[in-house]
Amino acid sequence: MTTPLRKDAARNWDRIVAVARALVDQGTPLQLNDVAGRAGLGVGTVYRHFATPEALLETVATPCLEALAAHGRQALADTDPRRALEAFLFRTVEAQVTDASLAPVAAAATDTLPRTTELKEMLQSVGTALLDRARAAGAVRRDLAATDLVPLMCGIAYSVDVHGGTPADRLDTAHRYLAALLEGLRATPQHP
Repeated sequence: MTTPLRKDAARNWDRIVAVARALVDQGTPLQLNDVAGRAGLGVGTVYRHFATPEALLETVATPCLEALAAHGRQALADTDPRRALEAFLFRTVEAQVTDASLAPVAAAATDTLPRTTELKEMLQSVGTALLDRARAAGAVRRDLAATDLVPLMCGIAYSVDVHGGTPADRLDTAHRYLAALLEGLRATPQHP
């Protein structure tokens, strides 16, 4: 159990995370000294809250990871396996193209915060369960492995980045690319 922060410490934490969020959204790498300066705080204050830039980046990504995990749990409740998998993948690709903190945190080989590891494991578990259900129902190709999902989603996100455009254009492009991918994943009857 963690002790709640004092009001001034909580305000500083919020300010640090808000500055970091803005920097990540701008594509600026996080440097704790830079965050401190932009937040109008001492460097020691930032380091007391976040020992490394990775811890700060993971904190910035946590709301997105939590929202994806919650959506995944909802998708598991859907009785239509294909619809559930597709809804989860659409939400995942939307998060990838709208939240700049997600890709580097998801791609990191190691995590700094236990909560990040927990959320990533939960997302992997949900994705695997959704795919297994869809495969068992004959809704997707049998040769599609759970380990294929992350590279496929990353490929779409990368393609959207290359394509560029406004945020609305990027979402439109992501939806179009994912729809094409999902059509290719659809199980087709075997011909003799």
